[in-house]
Amino acid sequence: MMWICVAILLLCVRAGGCSEKVNMSNLIQYTAADFYEKLHSGKLMFIYFEQQVSPTISLFLVELEKSAETLQDYSVLVGKVNCNKELVHTYCTDERALHTAFLFRGGKEFLNFDLDTVFDVNSIVSEVLFAILRDEVKYVHTDADLLAMEKAARRKKDMVLGYVRSLGTQEHRSMMETAYVYGSKYQFILITGGPVLKHLGVNESSHSSSVWFLHCRVHSGFMTSERCPFTRMRKPLSTLSLHSFLQLMEAPLVSEVYNDPSSIQPPQFPYQQTPQVFLFSSPATKHLDLGTATTLAWRLRGLALLLLVHRSPAVKTPDEYNAAYRLPEKSSEVKYLTLHSLDEVLELFTHQEKEEEDEGEDEGLEDEEDDSDFGKLDDEIAASVFENRGNLLDMDSVTQLTSENFHVAVAESSLTVALFYLKWDAVSMAFLRSFIEVAERLADHEVDDVQMSVVDCGEWTDLCASQPGGTVQFQPITAFPTVLLVRRQEAAKHYRGMLSSEELYHFIMMSRTASPVLLSTQEEVTSFLQEVPDRVLGVFETHKQTGLQVFTEAAESLRGEVLTGLLTDVLAEKWASDLTVDLPAVLVFPSWRTHTLPSTLPVPSTAEELLTHINAVLLHPMPELTVENLPSFISLGKALLILFVGEEEDDIGRRQNQALVEEMRVVVERGGRRMEQYLACWIHLGHTPAGMSVLGSYLGSMPPLPALVLTHLPSGSEIYQYPTNSPVVASSVLQWLQKVEDGAETPAGMLGEDSWPPAVEFYDFLKLMDMQDSIKKHISEEEEEDEEEEEVAVEEHLVVEETKDHNPENNFNAHSEL
Repeated sequence: MMWICVAILLLCVRAGGCSEKVNMSNLIQYTAADFYEKLHSGKLMFIYFEQQVSPTISLFLVELEKSAETLQDYSVLVGKVNCNKELVHTYCTDERALHTAFLFRGGKEFLNFDLDTVFDVNSIVSEVLFAILRDEVKYVHTDADLLAMEKAARRKKDMVLGYVRSLGTQEHRSMMETAYVYGSKYQFILITGGPVLKHLGVNESSHSSSVWFLHCRVHSGFMTSERCPFTRMRKPLSTLSLHSFLQLMEAPLVSEVYNDPSSIQPPQFPYQQTPQVFLFSSPATKHLDLGTATTLAWRLRGLALLLLVHRSPAVKTPDEYNAAYRLPEKSSEVKYLTLHSLDEVLELFTHQEKEEEDEGEDEGLEDEEDDSDFGKLDDEIAASVFENRGNLLDMDSVTQLTSENFHVAVAESSLTVALFYLKWDAVSMAFLRSFIEVAERLADHEVDDVQMSVVDCGEWTDLCASQPGGTVQFQPITAFPTVLLVRRQEAAKHYRGMLSSEELYHFIMMSRTASPVLLSTQEEVTSFLQEVPDRVLGVFETHKQTGLQVFTEAAESLRGEVLTGLLTDVLAEKWASDLTVDLPAVLVFPSWRTHTLPSTLPVPSTAEELLTHINAVLLHPMPELTVENLPSFISLGKALLILFVGEEEDDIGRRQNQALVEEMRVVVERGGRRMEQYLACWIHLGHTPAGMSVLGSYLGSMPPLPALVLTHLPSGSEIYQYPTNSPVVASSVLQWLQKVEDGAETPAGMLGEDSWPPAVEFYDFLKLMDMQDSIKKHISEEEEEDEEEEEVAVEEHLVVEETKDHNPENNFNAHSEL
């Protein structure tokens, strides 16, 4: 009866037909009062705060409405708040909420999702359920992580491991919906690739989603290794196929019967689509036959049900047969066999399964031919571009620049943001989408002083080579994609941030303001200091004071990244007096600092030196590493002293993590100048799940947390791990670092070589060019040899003719012998 209820629930979820409000929208339009009422009730809510509507937002709202009914089955309220009518503080006033949806749980914000990750019904449902089921569904990266989970689950709980190519897909949704129903019974595990596939015997280049059932509750006598035996689901991954598979895994391994197979009923619900295999046993070999049947049953797991038939007067099958089988589509027909080995049974069902797969492959042959190169693509970016090759980009929001109109277009705009790209470059095409999103976002906000433009360097090579002849000069474009911010009569500025729409948008918005901004009143100064980003304020007695030119040059270099201001005359003297500093001075206000007192810097003789001092002050003493800021920290050239902390389950865990981070700050303070060679930082594996892969790749397996690692040493590629059995205490960490410096510590791992060979041979363009050069050289040498042979033949012919003329006794035969 339980299986029937579960099946009905899953069918309702997939068909969306179990709601009474079939013809009504389940997307709730909340007022501010309604929102706070539901929030305080502690219910699960997935909410979007609508501020402005663009084509992208409109499409999202359509998908959000479609997902409302499905999520309602999982007790998740789905709705939106129109911020133009109802003001919800924090969310309606935060610009980031424009492209973010929020999940609330227990009366507070639980998680937020960028709209890029929840773009359709499948991604919305899968991501929301994935967030809710974080305890029921674990995401593993390495085989060591999986082994640890297997050991913990042994004799306690079976596990269901699902491999999906990417999150947010139909397969991911099927896993999450099934986990919602069976999460209390099985431990669900999710992977998207990596070394775990190798343990499961799957090629990592496989594009088919798969599911494995790990039998961790079986008796230890069946386990021949420390790993749990597993069974692979052979049907394509869907919610219903996964439900049927889990039912089959609950079936008895071997059923013992005493009747003839012809009199045994075909399998009943829920196994009615599963073949039956009968093995015959005689009283003399009863125990041996049971062992044989058990061995075969494990090999047939997921393919067929095995029944051991004990011969008795009720069994009429002749003794010459030792096996039989019944297929589901043949109703009660039983076929009898005389087997000589168990492999014959396996061949029977695996052959049948292969025929079904071949039929499916024949049906999709055309699609397979179209995507034949898909598995040969370099990386996820290239694969994404390949998948979207049929979706033409809407270029209406950007200006396409050429050699003819580039300088004219720049002259007509106060700020031109130009993307230089190549159509055949995967990263260029992927970023082009983000670039267009930024252009549309600027248009939605009515930002009319920025011209977003693109240059196809495959077509306009002379422009990308920066040929002279215009008012704007820049270095030749040698890396793609490249973004330049161009102004009239000014040097072009490179954008060196993350290739994401959010980062580029904020860089452009900050680049619109002057750098430095001239502050002339106390109100302007107060407003400047209340800004969120890093701020740098130059304080000078007069507009002609020494060092002002140095500060101005430095401020221009920081444009787009740091907000800079300039204070002079009486107001500057007042500030200098209040802060007891000598003029001229540069005041730095890092965004991470909670108090308002700035760091004071003198004005050096060069802008480069001033930039070095400013960046040193802006650097957080113990920064949190994320995917976005990691490249900028690595570019500093310092060794990374990284503290990895896990996700907290309660306030006690949060306080413990905070104490660890504070202790590492003490390490930096006590270490003084000797710590300048290191960048002490930390990664929160809950905020940045990719950190688990990083830690696993550093050490080869996941160590217990917290873990302290020293890596990216300028002197070599060694990786050192702080002893796991030692508490993270400042004095102990400093002693450990001293041992590392003295060469008394053994490395725990090594960084991989920075080698990026071509994924496949036909991508090795340098090798192809060398081969072409070699072929050309070989052809040229052959042509030279042919010419030399012709010249020799002509010379010999002339010699013979001369001999013939001077010696009449010579005849034609002498010439023909040559």
